[in-house]
Amino acid sequence: MKEELFVSGRNIPNIDPYLNIWHWQIPSYLFLGGLAAGILFFAGIFTIRGKEEKMSATVKKAPMVVPFVLILGLFFLFLDLKHKLYFWQLYTTIRLESPMGWGSWVLMIMTPLSIIWAASYVRELYPKWDWKFKFLYDFEAWVIKHRVHLAWPMTIYAVILGIYTGILLSAFNARPLWNTSILGPLFLVSGMSTGAAVILLISKDHKERKIIGRIDIMLIVIELFFITHLFMGFLAGSEAQINAAHLFLGGDFTAAFFGLVVLLGLIFPAALEIMELRGVKVPVVVPAALILIGGLIFRFLIVEAGQLTRYLY
Repeated sequence: MKEELFVSGRNIPNIDPYLNIWHWQIPSYLFLGGLAAGILFFAGIFTIRGKEEKMSATVKKAPMVVPFVLILGLFFLFLDLKHKLYFWQLYTTIRLESPMGWGSWVLMIMTPLSIIWAASYVRELYPKWDWKFKFLYDFEAWVIKHRVHLAWPMTIYAVILGIYTGILLSAFNARPLWNTSILGPLFLVSGMSTGAAVILLISKDHKERKIIGRIDIMLIVIELFFITHLFMGFLAGSEAQINAAHLFLGGDFTAAFFGLVVLLGLIFPAALEIMELRGVKVPVVVPAALILIGGLIFRFLIVEAGQLTRYLY
């Protein structure tokens, strides 16, 4: 017979609350939301700077995918809801301290805004397109006339949407891995990088690719800095935060994080983009695809690992 003396209940299985209610729908939504924010941010910025013609894929073509991306992300959120018929209550319950409340309204604004922006370029990209109704032609003409004015709020809300995907997690104070202010900027920069990757895939113009490539390299460097800062902050924090960091620094998530996210999803694509800028022929699909895959895996790891961390009491 094996005898055990319990001086605490901490080591009894399931005695501590274990949160594992967010599955593939949430990280997928966070990835799509950040990607959409990145594309719309670049479209707005280059429109404001008057570079629509030089950055055609950035301003005109890439935003065409954003409405579909946002709608798909919203569908994933809908699948995650326990009581699906009551989703509308997000818009009738106003709580300024709720990140989900802010996020629902940002998405409510960004989704139709992205549709309007994309629709304003449909006839330019597809000359045979027919709106059928005169009021749609009138509305299109109005949007085209005020496109720069539309780009300002779109750019601002794109930044808010990108940061929100990280703040949604950081607002959960009970989860040490998520409870850090660096998560919002980190997800914003990561989303912009994935948005830049989509533009690289779509663009056929060499000069445009070089501009976006330089921006993406800068974003990857910033993202690596934020990741380093994230773990430095954890290691200088409480025991719970140190334990959260150890999930990635020698724990179960180490190989996936540093192998698939940091190395293959950030460092290797950045090296390929630098080689491309220096004249080495590199298929653009390789770094762009690696950035997209790395960004998706990054969100899956953060969401899954965060649900394993907790503060002991």
